[in-house]
Amino acid sequence: MKHQIAFTAPHHEAAKVGLDILKAGGTASEAMVAAAAMVSVQYPHMNSIGGDSFWLICEKDKAPVAIDGCGFAAEKATISHYKKMGDELPESGGEAAVTVAGTISAWDKALQINSSHIPLSQLLDPAINAARDGIEVTNSLHDASVKTYDRLHQLESFSDVFLKAGEVLKAGDSVKNLRLADTFEQLAERGLDDFYRGELAQQIAADLDALGSPISLSDLQAYQASVGEPLSVNTGKGCLYNHDAPTQGLASLLILAIYDRLADKVTCEVDHVHLLVEATKQAFLVRDNEITDPAHLAKSLQLWLDDSVVDSLAEQVDMSVAMPWPKVAKPGDTVWMGATDQYGTMVSFIQSVYWEFGSGAVLPNTGIVWNNRAKSFSLDPAHLNSLEPRKKPFHTLNPAYAELNDGRRIVYGTMGGEGQPQTQACLFTRFVYQDKALAQSIAEPRWLLGRTWGDDTNQLRLENQLFKALGDELTQRGHDITSVPDNSELMGHAGAIVMDSNGKTTAASDPRSDGLGIHGEDNGN
Repeated sequence: MKHQIAFTAPHHEAAKVGLDILKAGGTASEAMVAAAAMVSVQYPHMNSIGGDSFWLICEKDKAPVAIDGCGFAAEKATISHYKKMGDELPESGGEAAVTVAGTISAWDKALQINSSHIPLSQLLDPAINAARDGIEVTNSLHDASVKTYDRLHQLESFSDVFLKAGEVLKAGDSVKNLRLADTFEQLAERGLDDFYRGELAQQIAADLDALGSPISLSDLQAYQASVGEPLSVNTGKGCLYNHDAPTQGLASLLILAIYDRLADKVTCEVDHVHLLVEATKQAFLVRDNEITDPAHLAKSLQLWLDDSVVDSLAEQVDMSVAMPWPKVAKPGDTVWMGATDQYGTMVSFIQSVYWEFGSGAVLPNTGIVWNNRAKSFSLDPAHLNSLEPRKKPFHTLNPAYAELNDGRRIVYGTMGGEGQPQTQACLFTRFVYQDKALAQSIAEPRWLLGRTWGDDTNQLRLENQLFKALGDELTQRGHDITSVPDNSELMGHAGAIVMDSNGKTTAASDPRSDGLGIHGEDNGN
């Protein structure tokens, strides 16, 4: 059977690069590596090769494979060391660069699992050229520049690359990162493992040390992304898959499993929103009490997806009254991308540096923006996610995949930290349960429960159009609501690809991003 190729990304240049590789006969994973490199250049505020990534590689008629590209904390990263600085881990600068970057190792694993004949140099060339020639600043990058100015402008390594004469980037400006171009060239020449165990690793370690990071060469040399099985749950619509610990993939699956139990009670749109919000609360309570480094779990997260557990959580949902919700949300900025190749393999991929521009530490000799994912750790030794050397932090990242009973297969996801499970559930239920078009399911107004970074509200936020339509009824059910502008970036950058049983694809990207969902001819011809 012929399968139609497709790619979706939150930046159009990344989507085009991905599709070009697919047209050249590349696999979904090869296309994803090329696009992941490109998007790290085009959207530096959202992701970087100095961050982490997670993959679901879903070959037709085979069980999905999960790749965990979450970096661990440095050997020198101890609670006693950071307690000297305050009650929380730092948010910016070299001292905030605490965890190893796992994304390049995850790319390497993906290419080992799912590659054809395309050389690494061909995959990385578009990113090299973009970093060297310069990218055009989007509104999203401008907004991030404004938002992070107070936090990051005094970091010399950051201002040298991502400010213009000390001022914020403006839409339409051009930004070059020549050292990052050189780094990609070195990876293309020497292989991706050079990031951890080669000359590049030595440069990275020296840069991190100069900036005050605890990460050492031995930390880089000890790191490898891991390959395993995803979590899964059966629903009335099909089998859903997501990532295991340390991600919040469990929460994403629980929301949809709870919704599936109660979907027959949904008679109108206010029921739909209310049920998903209440399912989110139940899922987040489990998440916050259970998810940590896989080596520190109390029990397998798959056990939380047993029918009896999901049933008990669904019983806690009141379709008429909202449960009070004072929980504090976790921030995050990320990119999700999806691909499907001529062989019928689909990839769901997500990559991040956590907060916008991560730690803001830009490595002087390599141009790499390093993550601040360690902000997920606690300095309380009794906390589930307490900081420990070589421990993985809790991750908001979670790529999703579904195999429906009617033969359709879907990869989907979004950026947005705490909003990721909520947006996934929103677009999935609109498409699968309400039979809306894929693009419509993504574009229609959305909501977000909880506080995000830089904000002091735990309210349920609705985009204005939805607020006007449903606000009064949701308030009557006990929800504490507020409105945000329509097409708000706060609601994430979602995307999805659907492949039907005949191999035909539909791809869509979020109008809240600079993205593109595109497909090509069968078999890449």
